[in-house]
Amino acid sequence: MDYDVLVVGCSLAGIAYCDVLEQNDLSFKVFDDNSQQSSKVAAGLYNPVILKRFSKVWEVKSQLDIALPFYERIEHTLSKTFDYKIPIHRLFHSIEEQNLWFEASDKPDLAPYLSLDLVNNSNSNVSAPFGFGKVNQCGRLDTAYFINAYREYLNEKGLFTNARFDYTSLEILSNGIKYKGVSAKKIIFCEGFGVLQNPFFNYLPLNGTKGELITIHAPDLKLNQIIKSAVFVIPLGDDLYSVGSTYAWDDKTGLPTEGAREELESKLKRFIKCDYKVVKHVAGIRPTVKDRRPLVGQHPKHEHLYILNGLGTRGVLIGPYVALHLFNAIYKNRPLKSELSIDRFSALYQDL
Repeated sequence: MDYDVLVVGCSLAGIAYCDVLEQNDLSFKVFDDNSQQSSKVAAGLYNPVILKRFSKVWEVKSQLDIALPFYERIEHTLSKTFDYKIPIHRLFHSIEEQNLWFEASDKPDLAPYLSLDLVNNSNSNVSAPFGFGKVNQCGRLDTAYFINAYREYLNEKGLFTNARFDYTSLEILSNGIKYKGVSAKKIIFCEGFGVLQNPFFNYLPLNGTKGELITIHAPDLKLNQIIKSAVFVIPLGDDLYSVGSTYAWDDKTGLPTEGAREELESKLKRFIKCDYKVVKHVAGIRPTVKDRRPLVGQHPKHEHLYILNGLGTRGVLIGPYVALHLFNAIYKNRPLKSELSIDRFSALYQDL
């Protein structure tokens, strides 16, 4: 059967691209073997501000304008809820941090996201003598539920194949591609950290950063908002909270480690004062790039091959944004932003 597009990978990037294709009445088929787990184990937090230094996330208004309607549309299509609007309370450690927050709140590009009202702490199980700053236009996506539900949706429509993609079976033709009897005009690789196994795009500098999360059961904590301190604490319901995350650049195993758990608990205990029990511990390799920008664009030699990758730590927000940009570049002849385009690494391909 012939399709407009084959999509390899069905996590945040792949799903976002499938939705753009569907909105534009283009046919597609998806291949995924569930080998990449970073999106599914991610906490799913989306946040317009870098809270360590009170600065705006790159292109955040455009990202929010695209991402929020995208998740709302998928919720409507699947009749399920994935997106939970919940404020972030950034814990202050000093008067100086409060002052820096108020300075940032006065900046026009940050004012929509940082509340000018100081939030006093009223929770006896949280140590926050200097209070909190409230972040607006943020929330949590239940990434595992979202990805699994969308895969089921595709499977019911006959558009999903649960199998490892065999690069040796890909035939590159003058007018498109062919893969195991399936023809398409284009193929988009959305494989996350798995792109390192892709012979067409593994020249790109996707390094990968391991992140680990724990889930705790804390009946006495009673949080209705996300707290961000040395770690974040995200309420999941039923007295469960996600706590994370760690960053490791050398370990690519994707397996939870005792050292990361100890690090997370040590940081958590600095401001959480009630008993809790760790009930889950997960790890994944984030698809990070050295310049902290996604990898988007057309293969330098094969015109029908494209990549959509490198979403890093902010995939929930940036995924729909880059998916739309890639679609517009392919079908509407709009040039990709230089910060997104893989052309910035063309020298690496030429050196092969």
